[in-house]
Amino acid sequence: MKKKTRNNILIALSYSLILIAGMFLGVKFIKDQGFGVQKSPSLTANNSAKLEEILHIINGNYVDDINTDSLQNLPIDSVLHQLDPHSVYLPPANAQDMQDNLEGNFEGVGIEYYMLNDTMMVTGVIKDGPAYQAGIKLGDKILSIDTAVVSGRNLGKDQLSGRFRGKAGSGVNVLLMHNGNQLPNRVMVTRGKVNISSIDAAYMINPETGYVRISKFGANTDEDFTSTAANLKSKGMKKLILDLRDNGGGYFSAATGLADQFLPENKLIVYTQGKHEPRTDYFSTGTGSFQQGKLAVLINENTASASEIVAGAVQDLGRGIIIGRRSFGKGLVQEQFSFEDGSALNLTIARYYTPSGRSIQKSYKKGYDAYKHELDDRMNDGELTGDLTSFKDSVEKNGGLNIAQPRKPKTSGGIQPDIFVKLDTVGYNKFYSNLVSKKVLSDYVFNILTNKYSQTYIEQNINVFSLNDLDFKDFIGYLQRKNVTIDRFQLYNSRTIILNDLKALLCRYYLGDVGYYRAANQNDNVIKQALNNLQ
Repeated sequence: MKKKTRNNILIALSYSLILIAGMFLGVKFIKDQGFGVQKSPSLTANNSAKLEEILHIINGNYVDDINTDSLQNLPIDSVLHQLDPHSVYLPPANAQDMQDNLEGNFEGVGIEYYMLNDTMMVTGVIKDGPAYQAGIKLGDKILSIDTAVVSGRNLGKDQLSGRFRGKAGSGVNVLLMHNGNQLPNRVMVTRGKVNISSIDAAYMINPETGYVRISKFGANTDEDFTSTAANLKSKGMKKLILDLRDNGGGYFSAATGLADQFLPENKLIVYTQGKHEPRTDYFSTGTGSFQQGKLAVLINENTASASEIVAGAVQDLGRGIIIGRRSFGKGLVQEQFSFEDGSALNLTIARYYTPSGRSIQKSYKKGYDAYKHELDDRMNDGELTGDLTSFKDSVEKNGGLNIAQPRKPKTSGGIQPDIFVKLDTVGYNKFYSNLVSKKVLSDYVFNILTNKYSQTYIEQNINVFSLNDLDFKDFIGYLQRKNVTIDRFQLYNSRTIILNDLKALLCRYYLGDVGYYRAANQNDNVIKQALNNLQ
């Protein structure tokens, strides 16, 4: 299975207008772990024992003074809402998922899938994992899992998740259809421990420059980076682009460990302090794998928490250049307190400060006025381009975008990049957003393009080939066959983005995440700026 923080769709698609609203106006409570949490409605004050335990933990560990007497009769979720956006309760399933994700391993079979035309299609197989060893291949169609028929039933994700996971050593019976076969094949897969690197992608972007993408800080991130850096250096890497865009955080120790990879000995990386936590300094060891060589760190508005620790240290210590857009602004540290039933409390226990003493935490203030100010500020700073004036006017006219819940504000928080690259929204319109939300692009790739372009062709031509006018015409025909209502003006306005996204998804199907980023980075303005500044 793939990392849960990333969907099997384009990172680039996050810049549609709907998600632009989410970035700057919507609720985005990014914890140190970087995961959203589903609150349990059953956790009310009636659960008095757990509530008392939580209040006791808050009294003895919370970052600031808090009067817990006033919280005695509130539901648990309401108690935490009185603290900060990052202190959260995790039901047992969420707590386990978060741990598995950050630890970089789980027990299962090791496949990634996509529901294509009501059929489960294998879109990724972890090399040397249980599914790989059992002979499951890219493009296989899974018809049933044990006694459960999954093909043609249009089952939701909640009905599919967990069917492949299970205790290592247990078996799962899979009925599948290999590409080109007329008859199905039954395969017995023995579940095992599946290990996943926390490095999403790494490759040489030119003869001297390596590229490394990290979307979260897991337990083994610094170790994974060490081996990755050694591999890239053997290929000639003298400069590095470290991409931390959309990295919502992770383990604090992983962040300090990664920062240590770039610094000489005895440099202050970060320090933490809270009401119950005395100041603790974290220094570099001088044993890092990339202490020499030019370094560019890429950030954006979704770069948060642990990733901001790395960016802040690199910037304050003058080790490299920070490129992109201002980061999220989450300067709080959480500790997880586990309960006997498997649930857990992630509680803010300290603030962290960059080497120069900066706290990059943004305000907790909530409400429409706050997130309207967020958009105003970013537009005034020049952080947005494209035709967003009407979008902003619409937000103000309608009193916000469905403000049913408190919104994240913009304040002075976050890491300001050394080199600012505007978010260009040209072509990201409502029609394109609908194609994304309805998964039309992915459907077209798996239905059509995988039959048109082979893996061998993609491997040999990834740096030079582009989807052409004929492909675009064929895509329009596909939309018509699927009865998609076409807005011709918006469709052609989004033509370049659509073709780039289709190529990136196709490359990801055949070559994994590294294929996706190799394709997407070719037209990425932030990457181009980084390459120019590393010359």
